[in-house]
Amino acid sequence: MGMEPLYLAGIAFGIGIIAFLLGWKINSSIGKVSVENGKLEAKKLLEEAEKESRTLKKEKLLEVKDEWLKQKQKFDNELNHKRQKIQNYEKQVENREENLDKKVEVINQRERAVKELEKRNEAEQETIKRKHSELDRLIHDQNIRLEKTAALTADEAKKMLMENMIDKAKSEASQYVSELRDKAKLESKKEAQKIIVQAIQRTAVDHSVETTVSVVQIQNDEMKGRIIGREGRNIRAFEAATGVDVIVDDTPEAVILSAFDQFRREVARISLERLISDGRIHPARIEEVVIKVKSELEEEILKEGENTLIQLGLHGVNNELTKHIGRMKYRSSYGQNLLQHSIEVAYLTGIMAAELGFDTTIAKKAGLMHDIGKTIDRDVEGPHALLGYDLAKKYREHPIVINAIGSHHEDMEMEHPISALVQAADAISGARPGARREPLESYVKRLENLESLATSFEGVAKTYAIQAGREIRVVVEPDKVDDNYSDQLANEIAEKIQEEMEYPGQIKVVVIREVRKISYAK
Repeated sequence: MGMEPLYLAGIAFGIGIIAFLLGWKINSSIGKVSVENGKLEAKKLLEEAEKESRTLKKEKLLEVKDEWLKQKQKFDNELNHKRQKIQNYEKQVENREENLDKKVEVINQRERAVKELEKRNEAEQETIKRKHSELDRLIHDQNIRLEKTAALTADEAKKMLMENMIDKAKSEASQYVSELRDKAKLESKKEAQKIIVQAIQRTAVDHSVETTVSVVQIQNDEMKGRIIGREGRNIRAFEAATGVDVIVDDTPEAVILSAFDQFRREVARISLERLISDGRIHPARIEEVVIKVKSELEEEILKEGENTLIQLGLHGVNNELTKHIGRMKYRSSYGQNLLQHSIEVAYLTGIMAAELGFDTTIAKKAGLMHDIGKTIDRDVEGPHALLGYDLAKKYREHPIVINAIGSHHEDMEMEHPISALVQAADAISGARPGARREPLESYVKRLENLESLATSFEGVAKTYAIQAGREIRVVVEPDKVDDNYSDQLANEIAEKIQEEMEYPGQIKVVVIREVRKISYAK
C-alpha cells in the first residue's frame, strides 16, 4: 500500500515529461512553420515595396521631366522674345543710321549750296557797289542838269521831292492800313460784339424809360394802400398774374406799371383800372379780372389783324399769322409802333411794285409781314427776320413773301425784286422824320452836327446827311484824296461820329471820290 502512491507519482511524472517533450516538439514545429510563413510574408512585402518604390520613382521622374520641359519651353519663349526685340532694335538702329546718313548728305549739300550763294552774294555786292558808285555819279550829273533845266536850286528840288514822297508815303500808309483793316475784319467778331454792347449800354436807358412804362391814374393816394393790400398780398398777386412790375412811389395820384412786353403791360393797365373802378381788390378777384382781360385782348388782337388786312385789301392769310399781325399793335421799335410801321411799309412796297409792274398784293403782304418775327415770344432766340421767315414758312405763305421777310436785313440772299422793295420801304419808314420818337429840334440839330463833323476832315468838299441821319455821304476832292485814303477817311469819320455823337441805331458813312475830265470840241 505504501509503494502504490510513489508508483503513481512516478508514472505521473513520466507522463508529464513525455507531455512536455511532445509539447515542445509540437511548438518547435509550429514555430518553424510560423518563421517560414513570416519569411515568405516579409519577402512578399519587400517585393511589393520595391515594386511601389520603382513605380513612385518612375512617376517622380516623369513629373520632374515635365516640369523641366515646361521651364525649358518658357525659357525658350523668353529667349525668342528677347531675340525678336534685339532684332527690332537692330532694325531701328539701322534705319536711324540710314536717316542720319541721308541727313548728313542733305546738310552737306546745303552747306555747298550756302557756300555757292555766299560767293554769288559777294560777287553781287561788288557789282552793287560799282552800280551805286555809278548811280551816285549819274544822280549828281542829273541834278546838275535838272538845276540848269528847271532853274531850281537843290533845296527847292528837295522840297518838291519831299512833298512827293510825303504824298507817296500817305498813299502807301493808307494802302497798308486798308490791308490791316481787311485782315482785322476777319478776326473782329468779338470786338464787334463788344462795340454793339457798348452802343446798347449808351442808348438803352432813355429808350427803356420811354417804352417800358405805363402810368395808371388813381383818384387819391388812399387807393395805393388797397392796391398793395395787407402785407403786400394784393400787389404780389397782381404781379404774379400779369408778369408786370407795379411801382407804388411818391408820385401823386399815379401808379407805374413797368414791363418790356407791351401786351402784358396793357393787360395790367386795363386790369388795374377795372379793379380800381370796381373797388374789390383781393387775390381771387385779381386773377379773375386778369384772365378776363387777357381773353378780351386776344380777341381784340385777332380783330385788329383782320381789320389791318381789310384796310390793305389783303385776304387768304392764315389765322395764326393774322393774330401775329394784330399783336404788332403791342410792339414798338425806337418808339415807333410796329403795326403802324408795317402798314406804312406795306403801302410803300405796294406803290413801288405797281410802278415796276409787280404783283401789288404779294408786295403789300410782304411789306406788312416783314417784321412779324418781332411778335414771337421773347423766349425764342434768333434774328427777328429769320424767326419771321420760319413762321411764314410754317403756315405756307407765298415763297416771295417768305423770302422778303427773311432777307430784309440781309440775313439771307434776296430771290425776288420785291424783297429789295421791302428793304427800301422799311428804311424809308424808319428814317422818316418823326417816325421814331425824337423831337424835331433835336433831330435837325443831330443832322447839322453830323454834316459839320464830316466836313471838318481835310479833303472833304461836301457832305449830305440822308435817310433821317442814318447815312452820311461825303464827297471828297479827287486831287487831295486818292482811292486808298478814301477807305481810311471813311473809317476815321465813323470813329469820330461814334466818339462824339449820340444817335439811335447805326450811321452808314459813304465816301465818294469822283474824277471828272472835261474837254471841248471846237
